[in-house]
Amino acid sequence: MTTTQITYLVFGIVLILAVVFDLGLMSKGSKTMTIKQALYQTLFWVALGLGFGAFVWFEEGKQTALEYVSAYLMEWSLSIDNIFVFVLIFSFFKVKEQYIPRALLIGILLAILFRVIFITVGVELVNRFHWLLYIFGAFLIYTGFKMFTTDHDDEFDPQDSWVLKQLKRYLPITLEDGHGHYRIRRHGKPLYTALFVVVVMLATTDIVFALDSIPAVMGISRNVLVIYTSNIFAVLGLRSLFFLLRGAVSKFDYLQQGIAIVLVFIGLKMLGEELIGTFVNKNQQVVISLVVIVGCIGGSIVYSLYNRKPGVPKDKEE
Repeated sequence: MTTTQITYLVFGIVLILAVVFDLGLMSKGSKTMTIKQALYQTLFWVALGLGFGAFVWFEEGKQTALEYVSAYLMEWSLSIDNIFVFVLIFSFFKVKEQYIPRALLIGILLAILFRVIFITVGVELVNRFHWLLYIFGAFLIYTGFKMFTTDHDDEFDPQDSWVLKQLKRYLPITLEDGHGHYRIRRHGKPLYTALFVVVVMLATTDIVFALDSIPAVMGISRNVLVIYTSNIFAVLGLRSLFFLLRGAVSKFDYLQQGIAIVLVFIGLKMLGEELIGTFVNKNQQVVISLVVIVGCIGGSIVYSLYNRKPGVPKDKEE
């Protein structure tokens, strides 16, 4: 077996064990995580993701490992941004606390499946039509500027969601929780509950985020191994991250701007790839990308902790 095949094999084993671990030992039915439990589990997922990066270094070399870490941190920071939308969805549908863990778990498993499909299609398209990278780069720049100037509160409204409108159009929907069931029967007819709608919206919302994140990862690395593994490891920790950050995510006022700057940087890098390559070699580009990602994301989080946006209500600050 080649080193790449061994890395894929280890990744597959770790992924299966992680999902089984999350479904079994860490889920405990519908029991809600405490902040302490969420912190420990989040640290576990981050350690697992970074530990795989160390394994990649051992098997594939320094450059591939640095590409993986850069891509993982990019995906992980976008996951934090994803949490805000998840909070809005659960709040809008008034999902009871005991039903949140299971809905999150199913939504995240579906998100992993959809990401694998998206990555496979995206990589194949780029391999056949290299010029698509320039479109991806322009798209990232546009998304970055839009994200920098758009407030979270104006960005997503579950009530106006295209997904919710389509579900109502084609399925009999009730906004009752169905006591934890995804489908109930009333007067002999099936009705899909709010919990079913929430799971679908969690998975499809992640697809929307993947439209940004997958091109961003391609701007960091063209290595298929890096693209797949960094995406999936970042998504795996979403559930514990949700319980850890749902009360504090509104405190990160400037995280969105930090992510936006990174997206613009990667978009510019993709557009100027050939020109940049004449002045900076591949190894240096990877290091620069890692420094920019860590600096922008870390800096925006620290800045958010000590500065509040003008006009933020006091009750939101506390």
